[in-house]
Amino acid sequence: MGKIFEYGLDAPQPGTLLLSAVAAFLYLFMVAGKPSARRTGVKTLSVALLAVLCVLVDGPLVLTLALLACAAGDAFLAQDDERAFLPGLLAFLVGHVLFVIVFVSRGNLDLIMGQPWRIVLGVVIILAALEMGRRLLPVAGELRIPVAIYIVVIVAMALSALAVPGWGVAAGAALFMASDTVLAAQKFLLAPEKSPYWRASFVWISYYLAQLLMTLSVLALV
Repeated sequence: MGKIFEYGLDAPQPGTLLLSAVAAFLYLFMVAGKPSARRTGVKTLSVALLAVLCVLVDGPLVLTLALLACAAGDAFLAQDDERAFLPGLLAFLVGHVLFVIVFVSRGNLDLIMGQPWRIVLGVVIILAALEMGRRLLPVAGELRIPVAIYIVVIVAMALSALAVPGWGVAAGAALFMASDTVLAAQKFLLAPEKSPYWRASFVWISYYLAQLLMTLSVLALV
């Protein structure tokens, strides 16, 4: 966070971060709404502005591209259309691969062995992914292969995050997995009419906090 505000409150960097947070907050009032250009724009801007922030502070290009890929995924999924689901899934798949590159380039495997909580979290991540796959793949139909690939890639992203110094990247990756798990359960396992607002709110809050934590934590290491 200090890297952002070292520019001064009148600089574009903290303003961009604030606008991103405002957009994320506004989207909370739209999560259960019908698809619209305004709803799509607010959702997409939340993470796209984090990519702009990364550029403004001379952050890693790969991190910027990862955030833009996720913003594109947000734009697709905001349509709530079956035809947009697979492109959205692929956009997030690309985003996760790029996050893996970012985390591996800044990670240290010795860190995992020296801090037991990272090992415990890694075991939890793997067990959660296995259970998710066990439940989702039998009901995913034509999307079984893309969903299986996505699970493997998001686990790789979360595990690579464990090697990055500090707690922010690991916490962000865990939140990202939690968000995606509930989103997947919502699509494939749960009844559509069961608490749509609260479920969608959890997905959005955990997802945005994940992106925010991972972005700020990586930028703090640059």
